[in-house]
Amino acid sequence: MDEILTIILDGAIYASWLFIVALGLTFVFGVLKILNIAHGGIYALGAYSTATLVPIFYSLGMPDQLVILTMLVSALAVAIVITPIMERGILRRFYGQDEVLIVLVTYAIYLVLEDVQKLIWGMNSLYVYEPRELLGALQFGSLYYVGYDLALIGLAIFCGLLLWLVLNKTKSGKIVLAVIHNPEISGCMGVNINKVYLAAFFVGAFLAALAGSFTAPLISVQVGISVAVVIESFAVVIIGGLGSIPGAVIGALIIGMARAACVHKLPEAEIFIMYFCMAGMLIFRPKGLFQGTQARKI
Repeated sequence: MDEILTIILDGAIYASWLFIVALGLTFVFGVLKILNIAHGGIYALGAYSTATLVPIFYSLGMPDQLVILTMLVSALAVAIVITPIMERGILRRFYGQDEVLIVLVTYAIYLVLEDVQKLIWGMNSLYVYEPRELLGALQFGSLYYVGYDLALIGLAIFCGLLLWLVLNKTKSGKIVLAVIHNPEISGCMGVNINKVYLAAFFVGAFLAALAGSFTAPLISVQVGISVAVVIESFAVVIIGGLGSIPGAVIGALIIGMARAACVHKLPEAEIFIMYFCMAGMLIFRPKGLFQGTQARKI
């Protein structure tokens, strides 16, 4: 029984931060129709910025509450800096062009971000102190889990619900949905398409950086962490369906639970299981469990 509970909790924790990353990726695709390979690089910047700022705050004797705030601020700062550079400075020039070209452009940006990380932080690994005292630990039978780890599940639920509510219950969200369905007609009705694209990219970048900031205490922040993240988040959106928020939820849970089960029962298949799930979905349901957004012919 304890082993089953461990698999469920470990899978949920892993799925939660993976969902936050994939949520930003699928949202950007849904609005901008761009498959942003550089998304993993933004995640890494969030992790690196937190790994830089948090030790400074701890050295000043700041309480854990302010350290959590520092993580939020670092993610916000990354999104504020990276959004105008990527969306306004680079990607806006390629809207409406061949999808393969745009993918290559985002891959080039990803390589640049990797080099920027090496230039600023070097090749050494960074570690962030986990604020264990803030949330304590919880006991499930004979199992003990750090409260901070479980809080990631709450953060993922909050991010998903907030984005869904904004899109479906607010005027701004209705405008975004209108742009998703038909940007040309929306533009004719007076909607500033460029501002919508800029805002959507900012949300996606913030979610990627947020995931990086809050998972930094759980991982070794080092060169190459963005590679695994971008592959795993792509697996999530492929399983769930590009542009689908419910699909990102289901995809993250499938990958998270499958990986946790393999870690505890069949460690040799831990890496393989993700590709197996992704390949199976591409074979039997290429558009994912939820179809998501569709390409339109004008």
